[in-house]
Amino acid sequence: MSDVSTAARRMLTGDLADFLNEVKTEHALAPRGRLIFGLDATASRKPAWDMAASLTASMFREVSVVGSLDLQLVYYRGDRECQASGWMSDATRLVRMMTRIECAAGETQIERILSHAIKETAMLQVNALVFIGDAMEESVDILVARARELGRLKVPVFMFQEGDDSKVQTVFRDIARSTGGGYAKFDAGAARQLGELLRAVAVVAIGGVQALIGRKDEASVLLLTQMRKPQ
Repeated sequence: MSDVSTAARRMLTGDLADFLNEVKTEHALAPRGRLIFGLDATASRKPAWDMAASLTASMFREVSVVGSLDLQLVYYRGDRECQASGWMSDATRLVRMMTRIECAAGETQIERILSHAIKETAMLQVNALVFIGDAMEESVDILVARARELGRLKVPVFMFQEGDDSKVQTVFRDIARSTGGGYAKFDAGAARQLGELLRAVAVVAIGGVQALIGRKDEASVLLLTQMRKPQ
């Protein structure tokens, strides 16, 4: 067996070896982003939760032309339950996981998601955090303090609001602004709108704000404009 292996290694010369080395180098240099996908899974979120799950696969497919994306799902629901998945790059696995989760009534736990992102970045840089929700029942001062810490860690937070609650809008905007991220509001059932927002953030997670330049969709233009504003 060792003679066969030695012979095989000797044959790996010339054009074939150069090709394999080139592929290996390109793979090593390809951008790879880490994105935390935070979701409110309380009872009022059921319709938007199902929509977010259905959009995840298309988000992965589109950003694959820019680079690779590792995503972690973090959600809260019920009586102080807040769960985080492992990091994954398989859209099918993520969607399967999301479809098994049942929304349950409870109070918001946005601070726990922000704190989780801080802890993850202490181990390995997180490139962006997305949060989708429609309510905020926590201390504004604590949320903004956590957001400022994420800003210092260079983790932009993108807050996507469902509904028209003006208090929620103010706090979500403050969180996004404190981190150098972005804010947007979407309507219930607006799959295309939310899909564009998620894809734009995924592009940021892989290639940074520069990766949005040249993209013409409304979501990319909106987020690029917000991220370029002085904080």
